Amino acid sequence: MKAVVQRVSQAYVKVENRIIGQIGEGLLVLIAFSDRDNDEIIKWMANKIANLRIFPDDEEKMNRSVLDVRGEILIVSNFTIYGDVHKGFRPNFMNSAKPELAENIYNRFLAYMQSNYDLKVESGIFGAMMDVYLVNDGPVTVIIEK
Repeated sequence: MKAVVQRVSQAYVKVENRIIGQIGEGLLVLIAFSDRDNDEIIKWMANKIANLRIFPDDEEKMNRSVLDVRGEILIVSNFTIYGDVHKGFRPNFMNSAKPELAENIYNRFLAYMQSNYDLKVESGIFGAMMDVYLVNDGPVTVIIEK
């Protein structure tokens, strides 16, 4: 599992020109899955994202998590994060899980986040063509992989 986590002041995702997920201050999480992902990795990634200390404290040091600031999370599936461009110019996605497996893992990850953290957790639609809008706060962007 690999995630690109961006600290945002706001973000939303549109499908067919309709907003289907929207947050204020919090985290935009673009996430991709591999065929090696399981419930242990889902829990690890969820815990890492929820407790990642990338929000400023009173001294402007990144010392608070999205939980600490009572922020929100927008989770968007994005298999292209596993795009490998070491060879040539066209990415290959061999490390990305097949769509049926990835959708199952995505749904389990989303359900875990929504049921285990007292946060607003919104999402995109798996496999849909989405327009993602964000205001990156900082900018702060972190890549997490397990």
